Amino acid sequence: MTTMSLEDQRSAAQQDIQDLREEISHIGQPAIDLLLTRARSHYAWQDRPVTDAQIHQMYDIVKMGSTSMNTCPARFVLVNTDAGRERLAKSLKPANVPKVMGAPLTVIIAWDTEFWKHLPKLFPHEDRRHLFEGKDAHIHDTAFRNSTLQGAYFMIAARAIGLDVGAMSGFSNQIVDEEFFAGTTLKSNFLLNIGYADESALFQRLPRFEFDEVCSFA
Repeated sequence: MTTMSLEDQRSAAQQDIQDLREEISHIGQPAIDLLLTRARSHYAWQDRPVTDAQIHQMYDIVKMGSTSMNTCPARFVLVNTDAGRERLAKSLKPANVPKVMGAPLTVIIAWDTEFWKHLPKLFPHEDRRHLFEGKDAHIHDTAFRNSTLQGAYFMIAARAIGLDVGAMSGFSNQIVDEEFFAGTTLKSNFLLNIGYADESALFQRLPRFEFDEVCSFA
C-alpha cells in the first residue's frame, strides 16, 4: 500500500488519466482491426511456443481491466505441457481434442467462489465483504459475470501482443473442476487456446447482425 493520502491518490489518478488523454485520444483502425473487426477465432496452431514472458505480459494487461468493485474473481490455469493437455482432454468434446492438443497454450478461465474475501486488498478504502458473505446467488452472479469479462480481456491482450486466440465452451465444466479444482474454491468458466494460428483451418467469416436488428434507443 502507498503512504499517500486517499485524496492524493485520487488526485494522482485523475492527473494520470488526463495525461493519457493528452498522449493518445484513440487507437487507429489498424489496431481495431487487429483486436476485433478483422480478428478471427482459430482452431489450428503452428508449432511455435508461447513464452513465459508473453504469458506474464498478457496477465499484466488483463489485471488492469475493469471489474465490478475491483473484485477480480477470475483465476487462470495455464496449460502448456503434454501432461496438462492430457488432463484437460478428458473434458473435451471429441471435435475439440485436436484444437487443445495442438495449442501451445490453453488457459482455463476460472472463478473463485471466495473472491470476496480478498476485498480488503482489492477495495481497501471500504470493507464490503458483508455484501457477499452468505449470499451465494450474488457471489455466483458477480464472479461468473466478471470472470467472463476478464476472459475477454485475456483474448484482447493476446491479440494485442501478436498472438491468436480460440475461445472454447465445448467441454464438461464438471470434469475440469474435478480434474483441476477438486478441494478448492475454484470453478471453471471457459477455455481459451492461444498461440500462432495455422490459417489453413479457417473458414469464411460468419454473418453478424446489423445495428438496427439488435440495437435500440431509450
